[in-house]
Order: sequence, then C-alpha cells, then structure tokens
Amino acid sequence: MSVRMHIPGVSDLTAENKSPFVYNQWYVAALSKEIDDQPLARTLLNEPVVMFRDGDGEVSALADRCCHKALPLSAGLVEAGGIRCGYHGLLFNGAGQCIEIPGQSIIPKRAMVKNYALQERDGLIWIWFGDEQTPQPTCDAPNYPVHNDPNYVWDGDVYHYQAPYQLIHDNLLDLSHLGYVHLKTIGGDAKTHMNADMKTTTEGDSVTVVRHMPNVTPPPTYSAAFPFKGPIDRWQEIDFQVTHLKIWTGGADVGSCDLNDPNRGGFHLKGFHGITPESETTSHYLWTMATNPALERESVLQKVIDQTAFTFDEDKVVIENQYRNMKQFGNQPMISIHVDSGANRARLIMERLRTQPA
Repeated sequence: MSVRMHIPGVSDLTAENKSPFVYNQWYVAALSKEIDDQPLARTLLNEPVVMFRDGDGEVSALADRCCHKALPLSAGLVEAGGIRCGYHGLLFNGAGQCIEIPGQSIIPKRAMVKNYALQERDGLIWIWFGDEQTPQPTCDAPNYPVHNDPNYVWDGDVYHYQAPYQLIHDNLLDLSHLGYVHLKTIGGDAKTHMNADMKTTTEGDSVTVVRHMPNVTPPPTYSAAFPFKGPIDRWQEIDFQVTHLKIWTGGADVGSCDLNDPNRGGFHLKGFHGITPESETTSHYLWTMATNPALERESVLQKVIDQTAFTFDEDKVVIENQYRNMKQFGNQPMISIHVDSGANRARLIMERLRTQPA
C-alpha cells in the first residue's frame, strides 16, 4: 500500500482545506524536569508558549506575549503569584489574568493573555490544542504508568528537528532501519531486521506494529546492560497514537519466555516518544527511556540513556538529510515496501484527522 505523502515546503495542504496539524489532542509540551524556577519558552503548533511553575509547584502555560507592549513573558521573572513581564512589571497569574500593574491601582479587565490547559502526569507535561469549537479538553491527558513502576528506572531528553513531525513518525514505526543505521547500539544483522516476523493492526486512531526476531545475537546496547547467556529472542512492539508513540523493545535468552506474554522476562527498553510540531517544517522530540536492570540500576540506566541518545543522534542526521533531499527533489514519486505498513497506516489516520471541519 502506497500513501501519497505531503511534503511541507513543497505541497500545499491549505489548497485541500486541510490543516498541517491535528487538533483536539493532548500534545507533550515538556518533560517535568525542564520546568523549575525559570520560565520555559517553546513554540508549539506555531504558537509561542511560555511555561512556568507557581509558588505551589503547579505548572501553567500562557501565550508568550505581554498584553501591554507585546514583549515576551519568557524574558521576565517567575514569582509565587505568576510570571512578571520584564519591561513594565505587569504580573500575570496562571490563568493569564493580569493581577498587578506597578504604580496603577486599576487593572483593566482586558489585561490578560491566552492561557492553555495543562496536565502534568508521570513526569510529562501535556498541553491541549483544540479547534475553535473545542477550546477546552474533552478528556484527561494520557498516563504513562511505566514512569512510576518500581521495576523500572528512567530518564529522558528533548531534541529539536529541522524536519516535519511525520518523518519522525515514519522512522519510529519502521524499526527495520536499525540493522543499517544503529550498528553500534541497538542494531544487529540487517537481514534479520528486514525479515522479522511482523504484524500490523489498526484500531480507531492508533496503529500497532509487533515484530519478532527469534534466536539472534544481542546488539551492543543489550549486551552492555544485561547478562545474556548467548543468542536471544528479540521483540519490538510499537504503539502509535496521534501525538506520541510508545515502543517496547527487548530480548530474552532463547526459549526462556513467550514473546507474546506481557509479563515476559529478559531485558526491557520501554520508550516514550512525544512528537510535537513546532511548525509545519520543524519539530520537538521529547523522549524518555525506561529499563529494568536487576543490579546496578543507576549505572545500567546511564548506559542505556547514553546509548539511546547516541542512537537518536544518528536518527536525527538521517531524518534531517531526508527532508532536505525531499525538498530538493520536490513531488517526485516514492514507493512503499513491506516495512512501511505501520507508517502508511499512521499517515492515513493523520490525513483523515487533518481535514478541517466544515
């Protein structure tokens, strides 16, 4: 199945009455650890946003624009009551209302800025982007209980891509590239990856890809983090949602467990991948990786995080080069092969959801 691919900067979605983004969704705005006593500025879906914690530790998000002289609030100071503009000192609370104007007792009702619905869950900060008919959330933000599971330790980071968000989706939904791109970390024999037993399913707005590779040599990251006895049975389980992906990969000694058992043993890597557009042509990639070491938990975690970051550095080079080349060659046709089934299904979902309501 081949899917027509929209190439930002080459094809025009507005001519087709479509938005470049999917609305009425919770997007990942930040990792909890990013927001401390300083404001955090980030452009999300073309909207400049500033996030901060108040005196009670609650996170708020406002449009990054003071309603007085349009100076960015992110250049100001966070206080117990909110965030203070660094130009004339207007103080805004987490709801976006100005609550203090130095030297002026009367505060105009119109002295406010847009505020965004946020939810902080499991070390992740989610922001709601709704359309005009749905400005407020219709559901809670997703949870990610792995971050609170005592059997796992985790950490993460944020990358910025000079590439559209759906190219990152494509990359994560097709892990066959590991055998070519990531030989020093989570890769392995390319033929094994290309010939993995693969099953792709769609349910609603989600896509699941399950890949099994029995009786293979563990890749370098696995061997460095877990005491395998020899060859392993590997699995890769990818769960695509519109704004994020969850990927559970790992391996166990050959024949030691059922790869369809949700409670299987062995070495686990549970990755969370929040893909949030900055613009139509640039993206934020907010990721975490959880693992289940039996011993030396912090040491093993650091190895896993370091090698995960190295792996994502390699992916970033590939994806940004891919996008530059796509723009150079324009709308020349591309073909799909068998490993593209997950990415193609995800693109069909996004095409459907991007169609603007009448």
